[in-house]
Amino acid sequence: MNDMRSPDPAAGPHILVVDDDQQIRNLLGRYLAEQNFRVSLAASGREVERRLAEGRVDLIVLDLMLPDISGLDVCRAVRAHSNVPIILLTALKEDVDRIIGLEIGADDYLGKPFNPRELVARIRAVLRRLSPRDTVPQAAPTLRLRFSGFVADPTSRQLWDPSGSEIVLTGAEFDLLLALLERPGRMLSREQLLDITHGRAAGGFDRSIDVLISRLRRKLGDAGTFQIIKTLRNGGYQLATRVESAGGTEPPPP
Repeated sequence: MNDMRSPDPAAGPHILVVDDDQQIRNLLGRYLAEQNFRVSLAASGREVERRLAEGRVDLIVLDLMLPDISGLDVCRAVRAHSNVPIILLTALKEDVDRIIGLEIGADDYLGKPFNPRELVARIRAVLRRLSPRDTVPQAAPTLRLRFSGFVADPTSRQLWDPSGSEIVLTGAEFDLLLALLERPGRMLSREQLLDITHGRAAGGFDRSIDVLISRLRRKLGDAGTFQIIKTLRNGGYQLATRVESAGGTEPPPP
């Protein structure tokens, strides 16, 4: 079975589960369908592109160990043309691959073995971060934020560079940027940033924030200069630039 409908097909986001283990794949498919998600299943990396071409996918649950193509290669290929959220499933000893996965654009990860309830919680957390207007429909419009010539829109979750060109960020990258923009000049530890952006405590070896900071710096042209995001000696990060409110609803002019 490759597609599973939720009890209310109109209610749930579409989740693509990619795992070569048929038992795990079907188990996750049934459990997610019971949680009111619409589910498609894929057993290999090559099936992912076909599934994405068939229609909108709201999130991919991707196992790193696939029979034909590495899950990292699948993640890299998807991220080259799509910002669909990706949650990696990794074995406990795959720390290096997990970090690489975050570097190339994955939004979160979950180590095997895991409780399906935790996976559902991670999925919902990622989807909430990407759809803030759905969680607070009556909220007043949020002002855009200007810093070092860049303009960020918390409502549309877009970022423009000083020339007016859009910089494409993943959901996790934008969450981290917004956390820094809302607290300019403050030292924020890795644990604080993980709690703000993921709503969970960090493990002692968790390097996901370091990876996201590195990705943000590259996209902001700050890699190697650290003029926008500074690393502090006591184990934290600081937005080292002034943040101002910027009005308007159109993209910034070049």
